[in-house]
Amino acid sequence: MSNDVLVVAEIREGAIKKVAFEMLGEGRRIASELGGNLLAVALGHGIGDVAAPLAHYGADKVFVADDPTMADYTAEGYTNVLAGLIGELEPALVLLGATTQGKDLAPRLAARLGAGLASDCTGFAVQDGDLRITRPIYAGKATAIVRETARPYMATVRSNIFAVPEPDTSREAPTETVSVDAGDIRAKVVELIKEAGERVELTEADIIVSGGRGLKEPENFALIEELAGVLGAAVGASRAAVDAGWKDHSYQVGQTGKVVTPTLYIACGISGAIQHLAGMKTSKHIFAINKDPDAPIFKVADYGIVGDLFKVVPVLTEEFKKMLAEA
Repeated sequence: MSNDVLVVAEIREGAIKKVAFEMLGEGRRIASELGGNLLAVALGHGIGDVAAPLAHYGADKVFVADDPTMADYTAEGYTNVLAGLIGELEPALVLLGATTQGKDLAPRLAARLGAGLASDCTGFAVQDGDLRITRPIYAGKATAIVRETARPYMATVRSNIFAVPEPDTSREAPTETVSVDAGDIRAKVVELIKEAGERVELTEADIIVSGGRGLKEPENFALIEELAGVLGAAVGASRAAVDAGWKDHSYQVGQTGKVVTPTLYIACGISGAIQHLAGMKTSKHIFAINKDPDAPIFKVADYGIVGDLFKVVPVLTEEFKKMLAEA
C-alpha cells in the first residue's frame, strides 16, 4: 500500500470540473505530508488534450481511460475501470468531487473495494501518519472528524472549499493509458437532456442569488435573475419555491437539493428553514433580505436587511450596475 493520493477528475461536456482542480491543490498538500505522490485519473472519450492540464495543477502522473464506452458516465462502467486501477495503484486516499456523479460513483467504488468512505468533506489533516477528515453531520448542525481505519480510504469533496492552485503551464507529468474493460453495462445513456440556455452551475458558483416563498409568485423570480445577471451569479431557489413549481428542482439549494459553498450567498425572501440552511450555511459570506426580523436566516447571515425585497432588490441591482460600470 502506497502513500499516494489519487484524484478522480470529472469531465463534463468536454471540460474538467472546477472541483477537480480544487482537489488537486489539497491533494498535493496531503500527498506531501504522507510522503507520497499525487496522481490523477480522467475517464472519457477523446480526452487526451482535456486531461493534459491536470499536470499543471500538481499531478505527478496522469492516468487516462479513453474509450468510446467511457464517453458518457455509467455507474457500472466507471466503477469497473476505476476499481481495477485503484486495486493496482493501492493509494492511501481517493478523492472525488461531491457532485451528482461523484456521489453516485464513490459509494459504489467503496463497496466494491471494501473501503471506507467519508462524504461531503470540508477538511483534511495528517496526524502521526494517519488521515483525519472533517465533514458536516446532522444537516450541518455538527462537525465530525473521521479517522481512516484502512487503506485505500475514499472521500467526496465539497466544491468551493479549497482554493484552486495557480497553474504551472511549464509543468509536465507522465501520462499512462488505462486499459478499459467496462464489463457488462446494463444501463446505457440513450439521450442527454440539457436545459435551454446557459447558466452558472450552482455547486461551482462563486456568487449565488436565491429566491424563496417571499417572492409570492413565479414571475417575480425575474428580480432574482436580473440581480444574478449583473453579478455573474447563479440563481438558486428554496424548497418552498421549487415545491410550488416556480423553479425546477435543479435550482434547489438545501438538504434535499444542492449543497453549495459560494463566496457570497444572497437569500431573498427565504425564511431560513433547517432544510435550506443545511445546503448553504457554509457559504463564506451570507447576505439575507427578509421583512421578518425574526427570520432564522438572520441567525446565520453575516449581513442582513430587514425590508421588502421588492423594494430592496431593485435598488441593489441598480447600485451594483453603477459600481461595476465604474470598476
